[in-house]
Amino acid sequence: MTKKLIIDGQEIEVDDHLTLLQACELAGAEIPRFCYHERLSIAGNCRMCLVEAQGVPKPVASCAMGVSDLPPNRDGSPKQISTKSPLVKKAREGVMEFLLINHPLDCPICDQGGECDLQDQAMAFGMGGSRFHENKRAVEEKNISPLIKTMMTRCIHCTRCVRYMTEVAGVEELGLISRGEGAEITTYLEQGILSEMSANVVDLCPVGALTHRPWAFNARPWEMRKTETIDAMDAVGSAIRVDTRGGAVMRILPRNNDAVNEEWISDKTRHVADGLKVQRLDTPYIRKNGRLEPASWDEALTLVGEKLKAADPSRIGAIAGDLAGAEEMFALKDLFTRLGSKNFDCRQAGDKLDPKLGRASYVFNTTINGIEESDAILIIGSNPRIEAPVLNARIRKRWRTGQLKHVGLIGTNAPLTYPVAHLGAGTDTLADVASGKHSFAQVLRAAQKPMIIVGQGAFARVDGLAVLALAAQIALSACEGKDAAWNGFNVLHTAAARVAGLDLGFVPADGGRDTAGILQPDMQVVYLLGADECDLGASGGAFTVYQGSHGDHGAARADVVLPGSAYTEKSVTYVNTEGRAQQTMKAAFAPGEAKEDWTIIRALSARAGKTLPYDDLTALRAAMYKTAPQLAAHDTVEARAMSGLGMLAKLSGALSPEPFVAAIEDFYLTNPIARASAVMAGMSALKANAQKSALKAAE
Repeated sequence: MTKKLIIDGQEIEVDDHLTLLQACELAGAEIPRFCYHERLSIAGNCRMCLVEAQGVPKPVASCAMGVSDLPPNRDGSPKQISTKSPLVKKAREGVMEFLLINHPLDCPICDQGGECDLQDQAMAFGMGGSRFHENKRAVEEKNISPLIKTMMTRCIHCTRCVRYMTEVAGVEELGLISRGEGAEITTYLEQGILSEMSANVVDLCPVGALTHRPWAFNARPWEMRKTETIDAMDAVGSAIRVDTRGGAVMRILPRNNDAVNEEWISDKTRHVADGLKVQRLDTPYIRKNGRLEPASWDEALTLVGEKLKAADPSRIGAIAGDLAGAEEMFALKDLFTRLGSKNFDCRQAGDKLDPKLGRASYVFNTTINGIEESDAILIIGSNPRIEAPVLNARIRKRWRTGQLKHVGLIGTNAPLTYPVAHLGAGTDTLADVASGKHSFAQVLRAAQKPMIIVGQGAFARVDGLAVLALAAQIALSACEGKDAAWNGFNVLHTAAARVAGLDLGFVPADGGRDTAGILQPDMQVVYLLGADECDLGASGGAFTVYQGSHGDHGAARADVVLPGSAYTEKSVTYVNTEGRAQQTMKAAFAPGEAKEDWTIIRALSARAGKTLPYDDLTALRAAMYKTAPQLAAHDTVEARAMSGLGMLAKLSGALSPEPFVAAIEDFYLTNPIARASAVMAGMSALKANAQKSALKAAE
């Protein structure tokens, strides 16, 4: 239902389920607030959002009063609301005076300076002075997290952080104790919070009580250049903002994208920035006498070109890593195809995904936003909490509405942030669900919009295709006779590069070798495009070329190292797990002599005698879009019908009795950039120690 209101003299018709604050903002009024946040429950703590409502004797907190709660006028006329009356002005000034009673005057040394809501609203809605002359209170600092620096004397008890950790992150360890002036936000037991999304509380804090410890006192907001781009730490494709000063990335912050990450990012996404500065490859290297020695670009490219020309095409291969962009994968595949090779693969982990089975067989068909419509979920071989924390928060968000009745898990039993029924550990349980013997099969059939989420721990196995086929059968059976637009089959990737690689067909051509085959001892040349997660020990005496940004596992094994760019240093296309193509923007320049990856491959093609037909990024992308038109549709997800799973569901194969094992062991150390980060190393050690302590306590 709708309701008419007169807000500051303007008549407006709004839905009656809105809050008064939302109605006022729709009318163009500016309502100050500290405790209110659109994605959190309503607390009504700060009282800054006071407005005057006709027929109500006192100013009302507009965040806590719904439009439907307003008493009707006797004559049926629309209710009048004032946001600028003298009463409202005086009330806001009084509230601001109270909030500033104990707040220290330390803006010059506060990391929130320049981005502080309290500072801005005190100037806009506060008084010119204070009548408080007594001693201000002092509060001890809290051990909330190694990532969060606390200055709790600044806290105004808006409880945004408490509500976020409880409602969104699902870690109910933060709360408010005591009352009145003695009230404090604390973790109760003075233990650090080990949540994969804990640092979002800093963005929510309106007063600088919580700031980021890793980049404390490093820069001011107005000193930094801000670039809107895309995250590559997982396959979610979170919208981020990279702030740089000079040539260095200072910090990474979330951007709002309701379809993907809302306004949250994982702690790894946020605090991996220091890993971009260390262990960088900034000049080409050639191995001489068992040691990597600096070389010129001409020398390195010439050597690699000669090796490629001299080698048997059937004995050269390329592997694309988890952080590779679509442009460089396309160029590398094009080069190797021109050289006569069929050996290239983007599936480092041995994934049994095949683009020939249709795009619906390897993407998150429901979409991330579609999770908020589901009423039953089956998770197979995945731990979304560490593989995709932001996606996991969506599942929790849906569960909190009370409409997600059942979540089943097949695989390693892990503590997720919502109740999960652990059905079993391996393929025997999966087969029972597929055949209808297991009770959860009836749960899925009874659901209106069921979801099946298959993780890398299930499809990166010898029997991966058979597992995917069973999951597709379950999805087809569960969705039969229901909403035709709903595709409940979902593949959850862990690598930003994987979907784009599959879209481009960066998998072995007929008769070609996959990752395991490329790493066999009989190969002559192996080209690693940022591939650090595969087992390089079996590659024997093959001439190995590593192209990447960091000196990690691949560079240590290489005979030639070609320094590339990190994801913040180039404009490339990433496709997230739901098949959404997104483009990064260049926020900083690569260090030293490092270059953008596609330009390295283009230069190498000339030395290998197979010059690629594009000299700039525009021409490359035009050729790429002809091969994979879906990459040109930025920030969109096409509908994929259940019929697209037909080929996959018909497959069969022997199932291994081995249980499903999580694809990620350590959330903080999943790629070369993260492994170069001191912050991530510290968090990894802290998490490991906490797990050891928990095991000892359990014994």
